[in-house]
Parts: sequence; structure tokens; C-alpha cells
Amino acid sequence: MSKKLILFFTFNAFAGLSAQDKAELALQTLEEKFPQEKIHLLLNKNSYLAGENIWFKSFVFEGYTPSDISTNLFVELYDRNKVLIDKKLVPLFDGQGNGSFTLPESMKEDVYYMRAYTTWMTNFSESFQLVKEIPVYNPASPEKLELNINSPWTASVYPESGTFINGINTKLAVRIQSKGAMPSGWNGYVIDTAKPDEKIVSFKGFDENVGSFRMTPQSGKTYQLFLEDAKGNQKTIDLPPVSSSGINLQVESRTDGIRYSLKSKNIANPSTFYKVMGTINNQLVFKSVIHTLSDEKVYTIPAGQLVNGILQIIVIDDKDAVVAQRLCFIKPDLLKVKQPTLQSPSFNETPRALNSFKINTDSRVSNYTIAVSDGRFQSTEEDNSLLSTLWLTGDITSKLSSPYQYFTKGHNSDALDAVLISEKWKRFDWRSVIAGDFPVIKNNPEQYISYKGKVSVLGKPAPNATLNLIFNTEKQSMGLYPVKTDANGFFTLGGLIFHDMFKFHYQLNGENKETKVPKEQVQVIFQPNYSFVPYRSSLPESRYILTKRLPNDPLPEEITRSITTKSNQKLINEKIINIQEVKLRAQKKDLTKKLNDELSSPLFRSSNETVFDFVNDEGKAQGHTNVMQWLQGRVAGLQIQHREGAFVPLIRGAQPMIYLDEMIINPEQISFLSMSDVAMVKIIKDYFMGGFAGGSGGAILIYTKRGGSQGKIPTSEMFSQLKQISLRGYDRPEIFNNLDYSGGAFNRIQKDSRSILYWNPAFDMESSEDPSIKFYNNDDAQNYRIIIMGFDKDSNLPLYYNEIVK
Repeated sequence: MSKKLILFFTFNAFAGLSAQDKAELALQTLEEKFPQEKIHLLLNKNSYLAGENIWFKSFVFEGYTPSDISTNLFVELYDRNKVLIDKKLVPLFDGQGNGSFTLPESMKEDVYYMRAYTTWMTNFSESFQLVKEIPVYNPASPEKLELNINSPWTASVYPESGTFINGINTKLAVRIQSKGAMPSGWNGYVIDTAKPDEKIVSFKGFDENVGSFRMTPQSGKTYQLFLEDAKGNQKTIDLPPVSSSGINLQVESRTDGIRYSLKSKNIANPSTFYKVMGTINNQLVFKSVIHTLSDEKVYTIPAGQLVNGILQIIVIDDKDAVVAQRLCFIKPDLLKVKQPTLQSPSFNETPRALNSFKINTDSRVSNYTIAVSDGRFQSTEEDNSLLSTLWLTGDITSKLSSPYQYFTKGHNSDALDAVLISEKWKRFDWRSVIAGDFPVIKNNPEQYISYKGKVSVLGKPAPNATLNLIFNTEKQSMGLYPVKTDANGFFTLGGLIFHDMFKFHYQLNGENKETKVPKEQVQVIFQPNYSFVPYRSSLPESRYILTKRLPNDPLPEEITRSITTKSNQKLINEKIINIQEVKLRAQKKDLTKKLNDELSSPLFRSSNETVFDFVNDEGKAQGHTNVMQWLQGRVAGLQIQHREGAFVPLIRGAQPMIYLDEMIINPEQISFLSMSDVAMVKIIKDYFMGGFAGGSGGAILIYTKRGGSQGKIPTSEMFSQLKQISLRGYDRPEIFNNLDYSGGAFNRIQKDSRSILYWNPAFDMESSEDPSIKFYNNDDAQNYRIIIMGFDKDSNLPLYYNEIVK
């Protein structure tokens, strides 16, 4: 499952070592069998009002690329007492998904928590699952939320590589933590406790999280660090005791490479060699063997082939004991991010005016997440951004304030380095993996929704029997899908993608196809192969406290505006429904949609399908004799190759399944199909319910003019002879209504105070007829925050834009 992203370098090879020793084999096992996932959530807002919807977009990564391990995301909502309020199951496509929560009107004002995880992540520490604090306001609550500005802060000191050795000039990082608001500015100095009036070194904090300084400690002396913030709050911290011997690993990360040196002092029994290993996301990317320690020697790890991310450098002796370790960031001043260009921007500050822009098209980025908000209000990206999750916080477990700042324009790379000096890689414990103690995998991910069924006849299992699943919806013909039970009467339905509930009938064949087992004797039980996993850890401490609400207490501006927006929402929803009904009455029947309804059964549908209609546009196929030739160049990501006399399709490099009237066929069989017989062609690029054969290459579905009827139209009398069962699917997100003032339907809105002006978690450039992003102003926005996210399918580089525009 692991994806190779970086080259492997070996330096100073030592002939006496085996090609792969115990340490390297342990790392190889971690990489191949225990890949790690992490999650980023973009929310439509920072805080909410009781009764509002929380909309979210999710990104799941394996290391530094979109994950292909998991196709299901579990998202839960808790109160501060860890009582589960709601939960959602979200499908993932190329590591991305979206969903929503509807907050109850009666929800009291307090802090709540969103938890997100995959099945695969439950095999490892819960510390790496996403748990996000959400403040929810309710003016009717007797208590109100306030940021805890009086919570004291604490500080810790971390020598580089964890060693503080006599006579070695050492870099130390200072890390600030607080349960509430962080100090806005702070500084410090170091003293020898024997000479408290003499400052050895003074420094200022880089930001609210960290600072750093250098000093040369001396044996027999005791050092203290004095810190003071802008409000005069002071702290005194003891520096670690000075060691008389040891090894200090010193690292400097540059654009052209990572320089490191090993400084040593008084090593009584030196190791016969020291092995230096570097890992990125548990993948070994370089190793070096050093026979003789030298304070003057500086080594360089070439960075040209390395990706941005955390590099862990470990120094072990000939007994596989760790003597020094350090985290650093690769090329912090050369972040590889694709930034889209806004084309044809048209921004108008006039109240309720139309605004628009386009994105420069890139065939390697098919799906964009786009959010536009009033520029006065912060996004959740101004706390922890997609980039900071990808490169930093997704792999560390301690709390950081506003980690997004380490990956913005003009960021301070020294501050990022200080953060990493204060951290340790906790994805695995070195001693455990060297000893062969690896995680136990109890939960394997399923491909989308999967159910295990058991068939019984008169209470006994029905082995090796054929069960007919019969699907039908209003306006649909009947589809019959037989499944075979195993020796114990079990069968599995996997790779299913559907929302809400899906109903179907079933019938069990007798000993021959002509006979059916009476329905009274048959029982079918389904059990989902996925499950929500209880959260065992404690929830993070909140930055907020609850205080008594007084009659005239003011509300935060964003909440006041949310109250107005929420009161408008009922009118907006009613108008949108009325507009849609008028359009349906006024417009012609969508003939292509009607054809799709008539020809395709429920299992062969997808929200990500492209439909070509040859019935209502008879001239479409003119001049072509083969349907595959016709498709060439008409679908982004689809290629047609000629192999051994047949035209073979490839979607994103993988061969899709081909169906003729919903029966699987080979590419060779298409050669004999005349274009004049083709009624409709559908391209599905992701999983769909009918694709029981599995595979992520998608499907090409061809329907003929004599096809489409899956059998006779079922009647209520027929279904009365069958048993019915329902399966639960994914939770359907609430629709986000992007307000449209063009028709005048919303002129009755007295005050438009929306903070979110546009939200689209899945803008598909490949299928969009109009690539313009259009949104209407509220009554007083003067600028706009535009967020655009995506991923390059070839390079796996993030595409990211987060700017204020006017």
C-alpha cells in the first residue's frame, strides 16, 4: 500500500554489514505492512449557531499523497463530556470526501468535538486520529463561551537531538503550551545559578509556540531559563543537567541538502561504528556508516530528490541502541505547492452584486474544493491548513497554536525547526520494532460499503444456493442480480456506493432454476462489514470556558450575523424549492435524463458519470463505425489503445470494465457492434453499485436500442410474493444553497449577512460545462477570502490557494 516518493541514498558503505540488517528490515516492514494515514478537515466556518449545518470537506493522506488505503471515513460529533451526538459515514474518492452535520436547535452553548478516522487508523494510536474543537453558540443558553485568556502558560526546553553535553555548543528549543490563550509575545535569558545576575544568552520567541537559542554548557554548572511574556507573566525553567559525555547530532536543513555532524565528548567505550539513518514517513531514504567520530566533519544528505516533509534522523550504535535522534523539515524554504491562477476575475463590492472568476485548467487536477467567504472572517485554514496537516500536524501529537503559519509566504523556517527539535517521531517506538514487536492489525479496510449476508431455510444455513436480488425503483424496470452462497450459507456484497437506505426484494432458487423456495421458509440477514469504533482516549482540553450569561452580554459579531442568516434560511429554502418547481414545469423534459432513467438500472448509476445520448442526437455518431473510436478524445482521462485488433480503453491508466446492456463483455466483442445500434454510452470513473467484480478503473456502459429492458415491469402483486430488506448506505450531505440574486426571488431578504458566500467541496472541471465560479456579495463585504484546494494526479503535489482578494 505504501507509495514510493523518494530515492534511497547510501553513503560510506561498510562491507562488514549485511545488505539489510535488523534495523533496515524493521523499517522495511513498517513501510510495507503498516502505512500511516492522516486526515485534514476544512469546515465552512470557524464557529456555529445551534440549528445550523456544519459542512466539511475531508482529505485523507497516506504519508504525503492522497490515500488509496481507505474508501470510508467515519466522522463523529461529541459534547465535552464525550457523549456521542451524531455520526456520519462518508465515501472517499481519491482520498477526498464531504459531508455535513445538522446541529439541533436545542443544543446548548458549549464546545463540541469532531472526530474523524478510517478503519485502518484504528489499528494504531488514537493520538493520530483527528479531533477538532468546535464552538457552538446559543443565545438562549444560561451560560456563554469565553476564550480562556487567564489560563497560565508553561514552558519546556529541548536540547537538539536530546543531548546537553559539556563543551559542545548546542541549540536548544523552548516550547510554550497553554490550555487557553497563548502569550502574544515573550522573551527569555539563561543564567548560571551560581551567578544569577549575569545573562549568558538572551533571545526573543519566534512566535507564540517556540523560540530557540545556542549555548555551550559546562560540567558542574546548573543553568536556569527565565521567561517573560508581554503581560509581565514570568516563568523559571531548569535546563537539563549537563552530561560529561555523549554524542550530539547537529542538523541544518538547506534547499540543496541536509547537513549534519556528530559532536562527541569523552566516549569511554566507543561503538565500532555508528549508523545514521534517515526516514520519511517510516520509509528509509538514506543510510550512512561512520567509523570514526570527528567534531569537524560535516556530512550532507542531497535533497534534490526528496519531497517536502519531516525527516527523522536516527543515530544507532553497533548494538542497535539509539544514541541521538532529531527531526527536521526537508527544504523549508522551497515548498512545492501548485498555486492556481484566477482568470477573468470580476469582483464587485456593491451589495448583492455578482462576482466571478475562473481557474486555469489543469488536466491533472480534475476535482477542486472551492470556498469563498467574507474576508473579515477567518477560515479554519487560518488555524491548521491543508499544508500544515500534510507536512506537520498530521504526524505529531502535541498541540500547536496556528500551525498554518509555518507554511505561508514569508514563514520563519527557524521557528519550524525549533518546533521539530521539540518533537519526537511517535509513529513507532524504535526499541519495539527492532525487537520485532509490530502493531497487531485487527481492522482491515473494506472497499466502500460491504455487507455480509447469511441465507437460512427453515432456520438452517442454505449452502451453495443462488439468491436472486431484485432491485427496482419508481419509473424503473426490474433488475435481477444472482449471488451464490458459500458452504455455510454466507455471501458478501462489496464495493457498494449509495446514500440513505436501499431497498430490494429477494428470492431463493430451489434445487433447479425453475423452482423457488417459498418466501416463508427463507430468511436473509445482513451485517455490515464496517463499524464505528468507540473513542477510548480523553478529549483535548478546551481553550474555552463557560461563564454565566448576563442579560446584556454582547454576542460575537460572526454569531450575530449567523442569527440573521439563519432567520433568512427558511425563506431561502422555500424560494429555492419554488424556483425549482417552476423550472420543472416550464422547461422541456430532459430527454437524455429520461433515456438514462429508462435504460440504466439503479445499480449502474453514479454521481460521477458522463452520459452520451445517441437517440436524441442521431447525428452524434455520424462517420464512426466503432464506439471506442468515437469515445477517443471526448472524455478527459480516457485513452483508447489498439491491441491485437481490438480497441482497449484505459481510464487514468487502468482498464475499466465494459458492459453491454449491463452484462460484462470483453473489448473484442465491441468490434462487432454497429454504431447505429447504440442508444447511450455512460462513463463511470469511480466505484458504482453494479460493479460487483471490483476494481477502481471505473466502467464503460454501452446500451443498445434494443436493450434497456431488464425484464418485465414488476407489479405490486409480484412483489407481494417476495420478501423485502433494506441496507443502510452513506449519509447524504445537506445541500449548500449558494444564493442567486439574478431572478429577484430573494429581494425580500432585508439584510444579507452571510459570511460564507460560496461553498463547493467537489467542483469537477472535467464535467463542468461552465468553469466559472459565480457568487453573490452580501450587504457589506469589501473583500473576499478565496480558498482553492486540489491535488495533481501525476505528481501528487498539493494545489493550494488561500488569499484575500478585492
